[in-house]
Parts: sequence; structure tokens; C-alpha cells
Amino acid sequence: MRILIVNDDGINAPGLAVAEEIAAELAGPSGEIWVVAPETERSGASHCVSYTSPMRVTQLGERRFCIEGHPADCAIAGVTKLLPERPDLVLSGVNRGHNVAEDAVYSGTVAGAKEAAIQGVRAIALSQYFASGPGAPADAFAAARAHGAGAVRRVLALPFGQDVFYNVNFPPLAPAAVRGFTLAPQGRRGGAFQVQEALAPNQRRYFWLAHNARNAAAAPEADSTLCAEGWITATPMRPDLTDHALLAEAQAAIEAAE
Repeated sequence: MRILIVNDDGINAPGLAVAEEIAAELAGPSGEIWVVAPETERSGASHCVSYTSPMRVTQLGERRFCIEGHPADCAIAGVTKLLPERPDLVLSGVNRGHNVAEDAVYSGTVAGAKEAAIQGVRAIALSQYFASGPGAPADAFAAARAHGAGAVRRVLALPFGQDVFYNVNFPPLAPAAVRGFTLAPQGRRGGAFQVQEALAPNQRRYFWLAHNARNAAAAPEADSTLCAEGWITATPMRPDLTDHALLAEAQAAIEAAE
């Protein structure tokens, strides 16, 4: 198996090393693992592409590149240019932090998998929900490290329609405490971010965007709720933004008004 890994946390991110471990287990000794990652962190880049600026590409080793660009750029360059043959699978991540509910809209990790799907390659986004304080695992990526390859194998056994990719999130637990693997719809929590205001030492006003941690505000069956409760969640997604049900309803309304 030929696997391409992209991410949004950058070429030096610890989650990228976890993704490489997962890919090595999947590909086996006869497989190929390629890495094409941004030079620096691009979290929150969503599906941004370097359409109006050039991208510097640096080869760091055999089958290992970094790009002065975004996760979607990495997927495009990897699939269409840097690999001599198209990959069998693209893994995007493992992201530091979960990408559930509205997070998926902003996520460069999700966009890396989405772009691979647009390019016609099976793709899976992988994200590790982080926890802090008492009870948090010493290895923040412990669940993804232990269950990653198994979760990917389970997803690869599922249907992949045209342009479909899967968004997988690991709970913030020690491996033995993970409750299992489940499919889940994308949740809705009423917004992913809030604005926090502060003053610089020179008294200039500035804003930080702070992530809301309101996973329980989503429906009980949603990815955000289930991942917070200890499940590995997998959500099939696609880049088509059309509301097909509403489109038919709108068309009927137009015809009724004529």
C-alpha cells in the first residue's frame, strides 16, 4: 500500500509522527509512506489554497517533503506532482485537538482529506481530542497511537462513494479506557469559537479566538458528544455543500409560484 500523509500542524508536529506509525502498520514492509506537510503550523486554515502565491518545496529526506503552503496544497502537490504514482490512501493528521462538529468547517486537517477525496483518492482525517488536568493520559496521543491502525482498517472496510472521505476522532483517554468505535453524524454546538479581549502592554486592544468546549451541547448521537464520552467516532463527509432536500423544496416553491 502506498500512503500519503499530510497535516495542518506542520512538518515537526508530534501528531505527524503518530500518523507515520499508523501508516507503517497499515502499509507493511513492502509498502511506501510519503509525507508532504506544511513548513509551519496551519491550524484553522480550512480549505485555503496558495492560489495567488508560489509554494517553496523542500525535500527533507526520501519520500519526505515540506511545503510553504496549506494542508490542501500538500494534498494537491502530493497526489498530482511529488509522488511518482497516485497513493492508495491519504491520511491527514494526527491533529492535536479534535475536529468534531463545527471544528470540521475550520479544520486544515479535514481539508487535507477533503482535497484528497476531490482528487479521487480514499482519504481519512485523524484527530486526537486533547485533555488536561487530573486524569489526562501522560501521552496525549495515546488513544490514536494504540487504536489508530485499527480504526483506519475499520473505515477502509466501509463504503466510499464519490468524493467521500471519513473524519475520525479519538477520545482523550488512555487506550484501555476507550469505549469502542462508532459511526456518528457531524454535531452542532452553536459555534466553535468565542472572542476574548485583552490589552497589550502598550494599551493597544486585541482579540484572541478561544475554542468553546461545549461538546455536550450537541445531540447525544453527534460526533462531538460521543467522542467526549470516550468513543472513537468516524463521520463520512463530502465536499458537496448543496442542501439537496432544500433544493428540491425550493424548486417546488418556484414552480408553485409560477
